Amino acid sequence: MTVRRLSAEERLTASFPLQAYAFEASPQSAGRAEEFREYLPYNQGNRTLVVEEAGETRAAVSAIPMRQNLRGRVLPMAGVAGVVTHPLARRQGHVRTLLHQLLDEMRDEGHRLTALWPFRPSFYERFGYVGLPMPRTVTLPVADLAPLLRTELPGEVAWERIGAGYPAWRGFTERCLRERHGFALFPDYRAVALRDRDERWLVTARVGGTVAGAVTYRIDDHGGTLAADDLLATDPYARALLLQFFARHVDQVATVRFDVPVTETPELWLTDLEVHVETRVARPGSSAPMARLLAVDALAGLPAGPGRVRVELTGDRWLTGAYLLDGTTGALELVRGDAGNAPSATLTAAGLSALAYGVLDPVEVHLRGLGDVPAEAGAELRRLFPRRHPYLFADF
Repeated sequence: MTVRRLSAEERLTASFPLQAYAFEASPQSAGRAEEFREYLPYNQGNRTLVVEEAGETRAAVSAIPMRQNLRGRVLPMAGVAGVVTHPLARRQGHVRTLLHQLLDEMRDEGHRLTALWPFRPSFYERFGYVGLPMPRTVTLPVADLAPLLRTELPGEVAWERIGAGYPAWRGFTERCLRERHGFALFPDYRAVALRDRDERWLVTARVGGTVAGAVTYRIDDHGGTLAADDLLATDPYARALLLQFFARHVDQVATVRFDVPVTETPELWLTDLEVHVETRVARPGSSAPMARLLAVDALAGLPAGPGRVRVELTGDRWLTGAYLLDGTTGALELVRGDAGNAPSATLTAAGLSALAYGVLDPVEVHLRGLGDVPAEAGAELRRLFPRRHPYLFADF
């Protein structure tokens, strides 16, 4: 068995076919292999590693160099994707070998975070990943949005194909990246696939001349559903402008569907709104996203509450050692080594990542077996890392 990095052209025969087998209807049509070449430009900067035996790919993993917002700071993030194993080589440790090397390399190149959509969360928890909230899918009758048609709203909307409107879309998502905890973006070479395929409509809401909301969508059929992607809005006016645009389709479609962050409460947007809000997590095919820290220094300088605690990091390949975490200045400071009489906790990588991303309380970290957190240390960690709701926008 050998592990090596693929060149761009080698993906056509060494990794793309295995990914198609793992994630698509199978067997594919005879022409499917010819379509793989269309994907090459959107994978050019990815790092793809394979395990080979006698020249045949037994497993493959890829990392996409991305960026993610962690509590207000945008950091380099490795988006793990295309984790596949040949059906005759499964459960032989190949993915473990590849992930270790892949994350070693991405960490060495400066990526402080990593995220993925898992095939089995418990498998990735052993690699230090922790679950993030799943976006909510909202479905509602277009007719129930009618009151918005009688509402005067500040601002305006623009409507165009995503191919033409892509610069506005990309610019707005860059703003979201700067402002939203957990938000992540593909690199430019990958993101432009949305523009080049040009298979979506784009609606942008401008308030005060600035894009403050945007959504991409398709319509499945007359009388059917306006199927939108993530409804992105920076304020209620922008959100209302987008919903008002949907309301204008009352004689064209019956329902509208879109995704929102866990912090949204669609049932409160309008009176008499019949709305279905769903979060579905299932294996395989519909797991919630996961993320982790790849380096302790990702925490340095983060906004923090006035806590002070010593943590011992254990059981991980990338996060090790003892640190004092001090947030008394409002920005998290890291000091390696002993911390005098500060309260102490022992954390796994998943436990520290859960606190950094804000998805678990220190007590929950302890209950989940992700660390040993005495009450005094838990109180300090709670002050350092207030609960947050990360929104992992990038779907990879």
